[in-house]
Amino acid sequence: MQTVPRLGAGGAIPRPLFHAPRRRRVAVGLGVAVGFVLGMGAPPAGGDPLPAVAGNVGHASWYGREFARRRTASGERFDPQKLTCAHRTLPLGSRVRVTNLTNGRSVLVTITDRGPFLRRRDIDLSWAAAREIGMVQRGVARVRIEPLES
Repeated sequence: MQTVPRLGAGGAIPRPLFHAPRRRRVAVGLGVAVGFVLGMGAPPAGGDPLPAVAGNVGHASWYGREFARRRTASGERFDPQKLTCAHRTLPLGSRVRVTNLTNGRSVLVTITDRGPFLRRRDIDLSWAAAREIGMVQRGVARVRIEPLES
């Protein structure tokens, strides 16, 4: 990173080395928008769009000991050692395959609770499920969520 001196201050403001001018970024965004309008971003003709739930890609986080033994939305007590998760809309008791898109590892979990309550998160995994897909250290991972047939 290069630094740019700031007037009247004793330091410098870090700035990326390849900082595109504002008008250039707007032009690129405009080009992407025009591409979608012209049909470049549309699904192939005649193909049905995917169902809203099947194979969603989103962000997962995990929760553990601090919620141990509390009642979940399904009525059972939360155990961080079990392969469970929380999801906002999928039915309680349903099974879901969660795949970490960074390393390809996946785990089968049962939905026992509602949440997550952070806007950019799509699913909360138990500590054991997060450990299975290798996301405990980082805390958040990009995942594919695939509901399984009962």
